Amino acid sequence: MSFAHLGLADPLVRALQAKGYTEPTPIQRDSIPTLLEGRDLLGIAQTGTGKTAAFVLPSIQRLVASVKRVLPTHCRMLVLAPTRELAGQIAESARAYGQFSRMSVATVFGGTSINKNRQDLSRGVDILVATPGRLIDLVEQGYCNLSTIEILVLDEADQMLDLGFIHALKKIVRMVPRKRQTLFFSATMPTSIRELASQFLTDPATVSIKPAATTAERVDQCVTFVNQGEKQALLTLVLADPAVERALVFTRTKHGADRVVKLLAGNGINSNAIHGNKSQPQRERALAEFKTGQAKILVATDIAARGIDVSGVTHVINFELPNVPEQYVHRIGRTARAGASGIAVAFCADDERPYLKDIEKVTRQKIEIRPLPADFLQQANAIKATRVKAIGADPEPRADRQQQRQPARPRATHSPQPSRGSGQTAPGTSTNGRNYAGASRRGPSGGGSSGGGGGRGRSGGGGRSVAAR
Repeated sequence: MSFAHLGLADPLVRALQAKGYTEPTPIQRDSIPTLLEGRDLLGIAQTGTGKTAAFVLPSIQRLVASVKRVLPTHCRMLVLAPTRELAGQIAESARAYGQFSRMSVATVFGGTSINKNRQDLSRGVDILVATPGRLIDLVEQGYCNLSTIEILVLDEADQMLDLGFIHALKKIVRMVPRKRQTLFFSATMPTSIRELASQFLTDPATVSIKPAATTAERVDQCVTFVNQGEKQALLTLVLADPAVERALVFTRTKHGADRVVKLLAGNGINSNAIHGNKSQPQRERALAEFKTGQAKILVATDIAARGIDVSGVTHVINFELPNVPEQYVHRIGRTARAGASGIAVAFCADDERPYLKDIEKVTRQKIEIRPLPADFLQQANAIKATRVKAIGADPEPRADRQQQRQPARPRATHSPQPSRGSGQTAPGTSTNGRNYAGASRRGPSGGGSSGGGGGRGRSGGGGRSVAAR
């Protein structure tokens, strides 16, 4: 079946041919005819199966068929995405698919110039792709009006409806017309989120190509059990394999991503990091170097799990397993895209075994266990020795450093102090001379106040962040 048989107009078919697409994917085949009829739709399919084209193509055709002049600051179609990278990717695809249909496309998201966003929206735009935070800023400032929206799309709807976005989403939905076409697309759709989605969809059609959270069949998956302190050496060995042409390495935290980049540099491996603490120019530069092959390794947090569409990613390496099992599906979906195959490798420390169990439960499959190399310890020691020569020894643990410090002197007070010979101890001082007040402020590990809660700890539970807005 060709795209023309789905009812798409000639300008769209020509745009697809220019990109080398001749046959629709299953999600496109089952969604496009329904969307051309104007129905709401809930689409669930694996990552890398063409969901963007599935909603952009019929939407462009409906906008062209209903010729309307776009008012200044208004837009006709709004696509909401959870991350900057995904928003940029959708906009790029929309421009390519609409190149012969004269559709104007704009993107707005945090980290970029809000003045440029205002200029892009000043004359009005057909298709607006946005992250919720920046969009609400522009609406409240009077530079964007959502009262003429005809089509509302939520890409990666499960994350958009998560607690981190639900309040912003409800606020946006109140600004758009009740009479509209609403589309939800995602690779995962938990039951609780599906129920919430029903509040925004009207008599929707459901297209489910694979059961929710099923991982791509073309991805060869394996997991290796390894001590936390030996993961860096294992990563170096994996990346040394000539078969690794381009690899995405995932960590749970921003600090962890930066640390992996530093340690890889100590082993002579060039890589970049991309996460929420990076500025937009830094993120764009890192992604550009990854796409061109200038840096074949990109270390990322989960903001990259839903926004990077780079051809030729041969390996996805879970340096740290995600504590939200659905994120694993999105992570490994960065490889095996557009009909290619890929490899997903996971490193699992003892404290991550519960995460692995949750992943296997959600994906309904057992991940193959791959043992460490027989001479792994010897190789790991050699790698560590090389890194020490390159960048110096790793810093000592904070607890060790704390033990080497001199005891703090008691603070001076206005109350009289007992003499040293009286057998009494100074207020705030233990019998061994240590200062209780200082200990309570620093703690045995020297990290933060006792009321601060330990900001450097591993992220836990199912908490999610909206820092990527």
